[in-house]
Amino acid sequence: MPVTVIIGAQWGDEGKGKIVDMLSSEKDYVVRYQGGANAGHTINLKGNQYILHLIPSGILHPQTICIIGNGVVVDPLALLEEIKFLEGKGIEIEGRVYISERAHVIFPYHKLIDQLNEVKSAKQRIGTTGRGIGPAYVDKVNRCGIRVIDMYNKDLFEEKLKSRVTGVNELLKKIYHHPPIDFEELYSQYIEFSNKMKHFVKDTSLLLNQAIIENKKILLEGAQGTLLDVDHGTYPFVTSSNPVSGGLCTGTGIGPTRIDEVIGVMKAYTTRVGEGPFPTELTGKKGEYFREVGKEYGATTGRPRRCGWFDAVIARYSTRVNGLTSLAITKLDVLDEVKELFVCTAYDFNGERLNNFPSDLNVLKNCKPIYEKLSGWKSKTEKIRYYTDLPVNARKYIEYIESLTGIPVTMISVGPMRTKTIIK
Repeated sequence: MPVTVIIGAQWGDEGKGKIVDMLSSEKDYVVRYQGGANAGHTINLKGNQYILHLIPSGILHPQTICIIGNGVVVDPLALLEEIKFLEGKGIEIEGRVYISERAHVIFPYHKLIDQLNEVKSAKQRIGTTGRGIGPAYVDKVNRCGIRVIDMYNKDLFEEKLKSRVTGVNELLKKIYHHPPIDFEELYSQYIEFSNKMKHFVKDTSLLLNQAIIENKKILLEGAQGTLLDVDHGTYPFVTSSNPVSGGLCTGTGIGPTRIDEVIGVMKAYTTRVGEGPFPTELTGKKGEYFREVGKEYGATTGRPRRCGWFDAVIARYSTRVNGLTSLAITKLDVLDEVKELFVCTAYDFNGERLNNFPSDLNVLKNCKPIYEKLSGWKSKTEKIRYYTDLPVNARKYIEYIESLTGIPVTMISVGPMRTKTIIK
């Protein structure tokens, strides 16, 4: 199929980087369509670990062209550092990375406001990464943002940045009692960034639609996950963009009729980073076991992830809002030594059974998981490469997930390396 989408189907951190990296070997283009440098996709290859924040995971395949779409908010400093890191690893960048001229730019004042907001609202923390993502999207929607293309009209850029810095400095003075931003220093810095970025900047919607006409194979990757979507997630404990499949159209300029396949990535259990309700969360030794065995620490922040049992209510919800056609299950091997497994099939809210994911956060935080118990397999799976070779109870677990979601599991990851994957 020419156009495939990879979606995080839980709260992010599902292992999308590895799945995108694997599928990229057969793709001509890999496209990131939302979010910013708050995402972290981890890939392990030939003894090296690559943590990518902006450039799509397909960059590790020499034939693949990588695109940062217009729905992404771009931090030029983070982007140029990532390019330098990859070039230092011998990865060819020239002619392989393009940035949408319509993408919005992150400035230091976005990061500053992000961090000051978290401190000021300590009792109502969202748990952001402090990378300026939210404030950059606020400026975008408020129609005072600065796009990549704006930096190449110096008079316009100077006018827009001066106006924005004036407004930010008023905010810093009156609300946060913080020293002002120096306009001249900031302007000079970003002129330098724009010069270094210029040969990467293109009308990427035009580029991608031409590629579709030529029947090129395209893979679109979302950052974060469905439950962090600003419309469909656990609002307000969400990101500031649309990681769901619908976000790819606005984030790339590709129409919905062009999409052939939507793959949802889920862990064999559930994790989340940051604040907000989490019905299947395990806070005791079992949660700590998942965290340590699964190495559940954020790729971007290093924050420990909260861990819990697999939640089929979330899985069904993600299947519905994304229109998933198949699932990739990651980290099955983390469950290898677990004697009894529990799968949440519904929620109990004050004695009422809820089969569907609630929109009301006050309802969600008072939901108790209703579990089905399954037997574990108590044997190692990391060396298994064929589905039929998995232990019987591991196959029962996968097939139970299929029955609960109504869609097939087509990929199963049993370790961090590319080779540790079962194609079902």
